[in-house]
This record gives sequence, structure tokens and C-alpha cells, in this order.
Amino acid sequence: MKKLSALIFTCACALGLAFSPATASAQSLSKGMQSEHVLQLQEQLAVLGYFKAGFTGYFGSITDSAVKRFQRDYGLTADGMVGQATKAKLNALSPARQTTLEQLARIIYAEARGESFKGQVAVGAVVLNRVQSDEFPDSISKIIMQPGQFTAVQDGQYYLTPNKTAYAAARQALNGVDPTNGSLYYYNPAIATSKWSMARPAVLTLGRHTFTN
Repeated sequence: MKKLSALIFTCACALGLAFSPATASAQSLSKGMQSEHVLQLQEQLAVLGYFKAGFTGYFGSITDSAVKRFQRDYGLTADGMVGQATKAKLNALSPARQTTLEQLARIIYAEARGESFKGQVAVGAVVLNRVQSDEFPDSISKIIMQPGQFTAVQDGQYYLTPNKTAYAAARQALNGVDPTNGSLYYYNPAIATSKWSMARPAVLTLGRHTFTN
């Protein structure tokens, strides 16, 4: 599933399908999509007891099954398509909170608030790339909190309040923008001490961060 979703995700990036929140929210959500709105859907379904997996922002088979169960229980057409009727029922029962979006914005702000907007999107993209990789946990939250992975979590900067730019960068990453070309790691060569990190082939450098696979 991860490999298939990564392929879809990469194709979306290549075609430049970075939807604005207003545009994407007006569309139906369905299997194979990845966006901040799918992430919101997963959170709402979880609050209602229908979704019991990690939040990824990817509409895969687990999300599809959860949507169909919800639709059957509330007398909606159980087709797995999240159109206006399903959205309205979800919003009535479980108003959106977007806590996972906030987590992604927090790690971006903590790790890259001094970088360009592109550099901040890149940090968010690394988190999303890890979600699609079999080498890492299957949720945004678990990836951020995985021990030893992000300095900002270890030193407490993660708990700073993210600004609007960090939220915008998080949304860009969730909606398919990846300036890193699929990178799974990054480091700051000026302060890095890990020989393992520095030994990995560099994909590109954005600002103070070198991105690697």
C-alpha cells in the first residue's frame, strides 16, 4: 500500500497538483487521494470510532472501509466517496480540529522557521515521504515523535507555537508539494555531528539543510 500511494503522490507532484484549501475542500474525497482534507477526514472518523489507524493524509483502503461503515450507519450511499452529504454529516457529528496538521506545522516551525518557504515545505515533505516509506511508522504523529529523529522534539522547540507560514508550508506538503524529490532525511552540515547522516548521498541543498535518502 505504501509503494502504491507513494507512486500516486509522486505523480501528483510531477503534475503540479498543489490544491489550495478552498479548491480541495469543494471536491469529493475518494480512494487514492492525499491532502490535508483527507487528514481531517481521518481525524473526524477516529473521533467517531470508525478509524483506528494512524493519521497519514492518504485515502487508502482503511480510510475507504471506515467511510463506508460510517455511511451505512447514517443512511448514506455507502460508496466510499466523501461528497457534500457525507461531509455535512461528519461536520455535524464531529467538528474538524486538524490536530495533526498542527503537529506537522509545529515540526516545520521548530526545525525550519529560519528557512525560506520552500525550505519549510521541504521539511514537511520529508515527514510525508516517511509516511509512505516502509522504513518508518505509518502515521504523521508517530514519525514526528519517533525517538532520535528530530532535534527539535528532543530539545523542546517542537512545543513552540507555529506561525501562519508554518501552517501554509504544512498544507503545501500535505497537498503534494515536495521540493526534496522524495528525500527521507535532512541535516544541517554546519552543526551536524552524525557521521551516518553526512555519509548519505545528498539529493539537494535548500538553505541550511542538505536532504538525503
